[in-house]
Amino acid sequence: MSETLVLENAMIVTPDEVLHGWIALANGRIAEIGTGRPPARGTDMAGDYLLPGLVELHTDHLESHLAPRPKVRWHHLSAVLAYDAQIAASGITTVFDSLRVGSDVDSRSLAGEIGAIAGAVETARTEGLLRVDHRMHLRCEICASDVIEETTHILGQFRIDLISLMDHTPGARQFRDTSTWKIYYGGKSGMTDAHLETMIQDRVVLHHANHDRHRASLVALAKSHGIVLASHDDTTLAHVAESAADGIRLAEFPTTVEAAAASHAQGIQVMMGAPNVVRGGSHSGNVSAETLAREGVLDILSSDYVPASLLMGAFELAHRIDGFTLPRAVKTVSLNPALATGLTDRGALEAGLKADIVRVHMAGSLPVVREIWRDAQRVI
Repeated sequence: MSETLVLENAMIVTPDEVLHGWIALANGRIAEIGTGRPPARGTDMAGDYLLPGLVELHTDHLESHLAPRPKVRWHHLSAVLAYDAQIAASGITTVFDSLRVGSDVDSRSLAGEIGAIAGAVETARTEGLLRVDHRMHLRCEICASDVIEETTHILGQFRIDLISLMDHTPGARQFRDTSTWKIYYGGKSGMTDAHLETMIQDRVVLHHANHDRHRASLVALAKSHGIVLASHDDTTLAHVAESAADGIRLAEFPTTVEAAAASHAQGIQVMMGAPNVVRGGSHSGNVSAETLAREGVLDILSSDYVPASLLMGAFELAHRIDGFTLPRAVKTVSLNPALATGLTDRGALEAGLKADIVRVHMAGSLPVVREIWRDAQRVI
């Protein structure tokens, strides 16, 4: 039996309200929550917020640690540990490491290295080096010629917790406007306009040849392995109907109010990027996360490409939107993503749940992580 840890004089964010009081942790779980002073003296939180550990479903930030520059591959264990530290320092205690499967126009995927990457994560876990609970999310580029072969190979070796179905074809979904696709990929690759035009034609050919059969195969693979499925960049009602028919649980980054509202109505959890909230809009020119929040159809935030944005995004929602209370905003980064992926033991400050807790100090309007506990053990 472990000793009880009491954290007192804190603003405790529960799923329904914010309480000034204390929280007791024991045996890796939340033992009790109370208001006012605790029965026994604890560690003074100096009035800071205590939040449940954040749950991150879609961050491809590990890839930037593994491939920090074009043609550069970093030491796998070193990259995993640096990434893990950054994720933890952002207030995230459960992370779905997102790795792209299927060749894309701007680079080969890291699928050929997933065995080594997963091995590095497992080594770090076995040796007690990780601060965060790591799970694996495959971002499958549906139209890529090699996506089915690579996904099948990975599923034969590792536990996968989430699969998202992506289609970045110019003229579709996120890139309905091909000029936006050119700006995005041209900026990343430095390709000439003529080269980009050739790429567009090649991608359209792949879409017509592969989309329908590859999507059906990926859905079947996920269902046979009991893996949660997410759609990506749904834009039209037809996209949402397809998602519902395929048993999709998450709608990642819908590009229109129409698609988000239809997904929400179908019980598909709508996830948007926290950088979209913090920046005040989509960098691709699609619907803003704030608009969806005001429409009442935003369920989950993801840090996407900036881990620190997850905590910032939650506080921004509570600050900017009338009726979007702090408890409701915090659920978009904790309880809602946990439940959407079948994790019923975390995501809220409630007795009996995992003692994954983030201490947050407000530096003006900026939430700053000061301490983190996972399973009642301090990791930051």
